[in-house]
Amino acid sequence: MTMGKIVFYEERNFQGRHYECMSDCADMSSYLSRCQSCRVESGMFMVYDRPNYMGNQFFMRRGEYGDYSSMMGMSGVRSCRMIPMHRGQFRMRIYERENFGGQMHELMDDCDNMMERYRMNDCQSAHVMDGHWLMYEQPHFRGRMMYMRPGEYRSFRDMGFSGMRFMSMRRIMDM
Repeated sequence: MTMGKIVFYEERNFQGRHYECMSDCADMSSYLSRCQSCRVESGMFMVYDRPNYMGNQFFMRRGEYGDYSSMMGMSGVRSCRMIPMHRGQFRMRIYERENFGGQMHELMDDCDNMMERYRMNDCQSAHVMDGHWLMYEQPHFRGRMMYMRPGEYRSFRDMGFSGMRFMSMRRIMDM
């Protein structure tokens, strides 16, 4: 199993105190007073601008991120989650309404425009059977995103995504 490693810095451009992380971290405030840049040395991570994996999310793969505010409009990172490597098939069911109601479609590959492909203009719940996915609020993998690992997601609204619609979804593949 490939381990991931991400290094967070208090200041922009990798300055100030730093904190190395190789797993999930629900609240970084005990390690750093703030976090404004990071370097992903290996693996892939989701970072969040609020503790406990809440708030705006951003997907990060190997590379350097010298300034969050200009890059993604985030004030800083408060929590992060490591994305494990997945080998094998990908499978997810998306539902038009909460609690797996309404229209249902099963995906095994990326979908760049849910409306065009399925004539479905809303997605409010999902069941991820295999693989790890990113869901985006706009077609063609743009806008705010949500990380989904295997499990049941009965209500995106209850998860803090009220008023947000997901219009495209992509598998998180080993790059």
